[in-house]
This record gives sequence, structure tokens and C-alpha cells, in this order.
Amino acid sequence: MFELHASKVANLKNDVLSGLTVSLALVPEAVAFAFVAGVGPLVGLYAAFIVGLITAIFGGRPGMISGATGAMAVVMVSLVAIHGIEYLFATVVLTGVLQILAGLFKLGKFIRLVPHPVMLGFVNGLAIVIFLAQLGQFKVTNDAGVLAWMQGTQLLVMFGLILLTMAIIHFLPKLTKAIPSSLVAIVVVTLLAQGLDLDARTVVDFVRDMTNDPAASIAGGLPQFSIPSVPFSFETFQIILPFALILAAIGLIESLLTLTLIDELTGTRGHGNKECIAQGAANTVTGFFGGMGGCAMIGQSMINVNSGGRGRMSGVTAALALLGFILFGSSLIEQIPLAALVGVMFIVVIGTFEWSSIRILGKVPKADAFIIILVSGVTVATDLAIAVVVGVIVSALVFAWEHAKHVVVNRSINDKGSTVYDVSGPLFFGSVSGFLEQFDLQGDSDDVIVDFKDSRVADHSAIEAIDTLADRYISHGKQMHLRHLSKECTQLLTKAGSLVEINVIEDPEYFIATDKLG
Repeated sequence: MFELHASKVANLKNDVLSGLTVSLALVPEAVAFAFVAGVGPLVGLYAAFIVGLITAIFGGRPGMISGATGAMAVVMVSLVAIHGIEYLFATVVLTGVLQILAGLFKLGKFIRLVPHPVMLGFVNGLAIVIFLAQLGQFKVTNDAGVLAWMQGTQLLVMFGLILLTMAIIHFLPKLTKAIPSSLVAIVVVTLLAQGLDLDARTVVDFVRDMTNDPAASIAGGLPQFSIPSVPFSFETFQIILPFALILAAIGLIESLLTLTLIDELTGTRGHGNKECIAQGAANTVTGFFGGMGGCAMIGQSMINVNSGGRGRMSGVTAALALLGFILFGSSLIEQIPLAALVGVMFIVVIGTFEWSSIRILGKVPKADAFIIILVSGVTVATDLAIAVVVGVIVSALVFAWEHAKHVVVNRSINDKGSTVYDVSGPLFFGSVSGFLEQFDLQGDSDDVIVDFKDSRVADHSAIEAIDTLADRYISHGKQMHLRHLSKECTQLLTKAGSLVEINVIEDPEYFIATDKLG
């Protein structure tokens, strides 16, 4: 079912060290997203632990990190505000069930339909979102009790520690790769800040600012099993279903796109449908243990991959270390300067952003350049799922518009006196009008042959167009034969009936996406 690379010492070492690095960065992220969703810090931390652990063991992409995410948190906030946190837990359980069903019905394969310009826009937009999210770390609670931008010495210290963190991460691998540079940077900056007693904000300062509680902490106990305290009624189902559908879609889209990105970085292939089921199981369990649910986290996944984490043990280590921080090590973790974690994330931003996409904007088709910019903008303005859906729709419309012009019908007369029409190009909803206009019903002979050897009949609109053409020839007292149609098309041709003539030997078989690679 799963492998932990136990037989490969080097890989195991890299996975464990990388997982420790990721776990340190998970703490403020989980707390921040819990705050966005309107719930307590432990709700986010429990979600990061449970979702991270289950997906690391059973997911379809070793090395990918999952946990509480901002894309899902922004959907949860209105549910929590209106109906309370127990409804959130029930929604997370239903979200998991929907994601499991998506995996069982093998819907994960559809992520392969996302065009490359959409992927570029997704990655660039996400890098901008990660960068903007870090700006919140530059705010502190002022004397009036509200968050305000840092000033003076505190701001200079923040910048200095961030630059030091980034410098260590950049230059240390040139000297040695034995230990993840991100982990070394966090430890060095923490010791420096503590040793020099610098005025640097720490993780505990961030938690207390987010909760507006001067005694707040990330310390806690083990998550406890509890059935959500909501009425088991159809009315409850009506309340949580819309939220669950949105959360399931956002979670799967973000996870599968992150999976695809990690595939490209590592030169390996993950399994989308397996990841859908694992994400669903993780969210279902999380809902019963007081967590806010989650999905794949591209920022932490990038930290993991860049630090050498490739196997499942990296995700397992990150999740277990996070639980250890909650149970035993909260006092130590709370002293980590936020500047160190921000520096790590800034390096992730630089590595995530596709800088080459700026250079190629003037070299690719204008439609593709527009899609890259559009998806990036929508990602920043709304969320990743909406951006990807918008990008795919625009790409599909552009494709349809361009290929609607490519259907050409050539007319000739064969040696038997029959009129022959050779169709070339795809026949689909966008091209049927142009297809029908190219036939000369009045001037054709009584016997007409329409040959689809160089064409692909793509959808039901195309089938209807062929039926319409058959009806027109029937109304003119002429006989029409259809040749070289695929088996799928001949099964759907109802009106043509006995008029359909099929050459079984030469008729092509079209192979479409299957579930074997899902």
C-alpha cells in the first residue's frame, strides 16, 4: 500500500530532515488559516496534522505535503459565522465523502485536460498569493489593540533576519547538501535572535496577535473523536451540501494541480485518483477529530522537494513533528522568529514563479499570453479553483473558435457518377454550421457519399448535423452514404438508419482518455 524508503538510508535521512523543516513552516500557516476561517488555532493545527499524516501514507504523490489551506479557509468563514463550528466539522466530513467518490469514479484523470498556459498562470498566481500572505507578518498589535505595520528598529531587524535566512538557504547548498539549508537557516536565525536578544516577532507573538489573546499558545492535547453536534436532518444536509461541494472542488483542484507540478519537478508520476481518495479519507477523519480540513499545500510541498524530501516519510515526519510541537515542544517552537519562516517562504516564491513565462509572453499566441495573465490575476483576486476553471473555459472557447474554421468539405464525382464529399477537420458544435453550408443539395447526383476518413466526429452537435444532412437529402429524394465513421458515431446515428454505409476494414477506432493512468 505504501512505502517509507526504509531500505534507503540516504533517502530516509533526507525525508526526515526535510519533514522537520516543513513542520516548522506549517505552524504559522495553520494558525493563520484557522484565523481566516474564524476558528481557534488548534482547529487548524489538528487539521494540518491529520490531513498531512493520512495523505502522506495513502496519497498518490509521495513528497507532497497537505494541511489546512487558505483557499478552503475563505469558504469556511461564512459557514462558521452563520451556523457555528460544529456545522463546519459536519461539512468537512461530507467534503471528504465527496472527494472519495470523485476518486472512486476516477475523476482525477480530468486534471490532464488543464492546458499549459493555465498551469503557468496557476503557478504564477500562487507565487504572488504566497508572497502577499507573508506581508501579514510585518504587522504588530499597537497600543490601540489593532494590527499596524512595523516601524523603526523592529522593521529593520525583520528585514535583516529575512535576508540572512534567504542567504543561508541560497549559499549553503554550494558548500554542503548533507542537511536541508532551510532547516539550518531556521535554527541559525532562531539562535541568533535569542542570543542577541533581538526585537524580533516570534511564532507565539503571531498566535497572540491573531487570537487577540495575550495568553494564547499552540500547546494542546491529542485530538479527540467527536461526532459533530448538528441535527441529523435533511435541513442540515441542505445547509452543508453547497459548502461541501465547493470545498471538495477547491481541495481536489488545488491538490491535483500541485501533484502535477511536483511530478514535473521530480520527473516522476503521481496517481490522481488515489490522491482524491486519500484526501477524502483525511478530511472525513479530520471532521470527526475537530479539524478544519485541508488539501495539498504547494508552498510546503515546494519546501519539501527543494529540501530533498521525495518519499512518504517526509510527509509523515512533518505531520508527527507538528503533533509533537502541539504536545511537547510548543515552548520551543513559539520562540522561532517569524522572519526565519518568512525568509523560507520568500525563497519558495522565487522558486515557484515561472520567470520564463514573462520572457515568452511576446512569443506565444496572444490567446495563450492572455490566459496566463488572466489565470494569474484571478488566482490573486479570488482563489485557485475559480482561476483554473476560468482558464480552462477560456482555453476551450479559444480552441473551439480556432478549430471551427478548419472543417473543409471537398466535392468530386467518382467513376460511378456518385457525388463524393471528403470531409477534413474536426466536426463539433463550433464547426457544424460551416459544415452544413458546404453541401450542394440541388446540384448533387441521386447518390451521395460523405467520407469522414480525414475528419473526427466529436460530439452530439456533430451527430445532429449529420442527421440534419441526411434528412435534407431524403427530402430531395436522394440517397446518402456515410463512410469512415468511428464506431461511437455509428451507434448514435438514429435518423440515418439504413442509409449508413460502413466500411468495417477501413473505419478507424478512436482511443480516448481511459482510467488506467488515473
